[in-house]
Amino acid sequence: MSNTFELNGVQREVEVDGSMPLLWYLREVVNATGTKFGCGMGLCGACTVHIDGQATRSCLTPISAVFGRTVTTIEGLSEHGDHPLQKAWLEHRVPQCGYCQAGQIMSAATLLDANPDPSDAEIDAAMQGNICRCGTYNRIKAAIKTAAADVKVKP
Repeated sequence: MSNTFELNGVQREVEVDGSMPLLWYLREVVNATGTKFGCGMGLCGACTVHIDGQATRSCLTPISAVFGRTVTTIEGLSEHGDHPLQKAWLEHRVPQCGYCQAGQIMSAATLLDANPDPSDAEIDAAMQGNICRCGTYNRIKAAIKTAAADVKVKP
């Protein structure tokens, strides 16, 4: 198997030990620091990225698990920060400390890709496991609903 993968649209050749967590590869090798370290146990969601379009905890994922796959980080979600979720996050003033926000947005993006019109219960289920220490859960849900409305009107 080749030791390459696609990261935010760019093919990367990996020259580190395959057991290195994807999170550390992103932060230390590639300098993609939008993906955060939170708990190191996959419980908080701060390190969430997309692997082949699915929200995945990068702190638990060895770099070798992404060989031949596609990884998207918060930096790759939108080139100019204008993804409907990013705009809605600002509109609803979701961030306080901001630490969890990249992981929250990446989980929400997976939800909206699969279900562009989620119910409150579906939002709650999809976002479970993404912890916000500042407690902005109501704003997060409102931002997801706003982004969903934006996603629905696009062709």
